[in-house]
Amino acid sequence: MAGLLIIAHAPLASALKAAAGHAFPEAVQRVRACDVVAQVALEDVETQARLLLQQALRVSSRCEALILTDAFGATPSNIAQRLADGVHVRVVTGVNVPMLWRTMNYADEPLEMLVARALAGATQGVMQVAPARPQNQTLGVRPGDDFDANKDQQ
Repeated sequence: MAGLLIIAHAPLASALKAAAGHAFPEAVQRVRACDVVAQVALEDVETQARLLLQQALRVSSRCEALILTDAFGATPSNIAQRLADGVHVRVVTGVNVPMLWRTMNYADEPLEMLVARALAGATQGVMQVAPARPQNQTLGVRPGDDFDANKDQQ
């Protein structure tokens, strides 16, 4: 099982860890969160993230960790890229709750597969949702309406 480190703008990393704990209370001890605060020096944040990564690697059964970060090119992502080796530590940006939950659900898979699961969770979790209609309204169907799909072809 891989360790998990979330590096994001404050307070997103801690909030995502709380969301992970809500859905996977038995597995949240594998998650580390590093909130990046604007007033803290980059070197200090990197030092903190490095310590959290070491903790995440220690709880991993295969000495692997996945780092999830919020926005590519931003400070959290840049720090994560410095920590990753591409073999035992990988980075995925654009973290959202579906990505995190998918990652938690499949945490026992090899790191390469876990990255694929994270990406799938993120993209499949984003969709447009139609507004719900009020409970007391019908679909606008009137008695005698014809639903033949070919009826109105010209």
